[in-house]
Amino acid sequence: MDIPAKARAVIIGGGVVGCSIAYHLGKLGWKDVVLLERKQLTCGTTWHAAGLIAQLRATQNMTRLAKYSQELYFGLEEETGVATGFKRNGSVTVALTEERMEELRRSAAMARAFGVEIDEIGPSDIQSRYPGLKVDDAVGGVWLPKDGQADPVNITQALAKGARNLGVKIIQGVKVTDIHQADGRATGVMTDQGPIEADYVVNAGGMWAREIGAKAGVAVPLHACEHFYIVTEGIDGLTPNLPVLRVPDECAYYKEDAGKILLG
Repeated sequence: MDIPAKARAVIIGGGVVGCSIAYHLGKLGWKDVVLLERKQLTCGTTWHAAGLIAQLRATQNMTRLAKYSQELYFGLEEETGVATGFKRNGSVTVALTEERMEELRRSAAMARAFGVEIDEIGPSDIQSRYPGLKVDDAVGGVWLPKDGQADPVNITQALAKGARNLGVKIIQGVKVTDIHQADGRATGVMTDQGPIEADYVVNAGGMWAREIGAKAGVAVPLHACEHFYIVTEGIDGLTPNLPVLRVPDECAYYKEDAGKILLG
């Protein structure tokens, strides 16, 4: 696909954030929106994301956004015809100290204010929802039945298809090399295939967002760091569709997938 000479908005980056922005601008009725991906969609950091869908957040706006996201993902497959791998298997967050339990209670109260379904549960309930889990040191926890997990690559592809259906142009294999400016604002981009004039330039470059921002003289406070996770071999007798398990006191999460456990 040839790049246009002009667009209302140019989105830099074809990960889940860039494709979500493209989709939502299309939903708002924006025309002449272009998304540029230097290689292929999801090839940056999206493809190896854990794919956890969680609504329990530390601030009001993040809670509202997370609640909206799980509702969007739940209906995205039906809207676009692209399987997202989303399943509402719920999540359990476990507290190992009284202080952590108090934090969970406060977060739960805020979540309820925005209509998030959440219940406080005790150690016996935790074990019944997550068979085989040792709960001797657990104080309690919270259960969110509408949390879940999904495939981040497929969600991105579904958002991209939804965006295309709404008239957004998604062009892969085009690298942004510079951001044009005039009078203190971005006026377009230069790519390895030529320039594009734009009313708005959106930086959705993921771990490269700092580098992209610097092209416009903007300091993006972002630094990439390694995040490790472990995937076990298949575990005989593992209960299928276990909820996502989070243990913030151990800085750990657990996700069952195809008879294996992902620990991060």
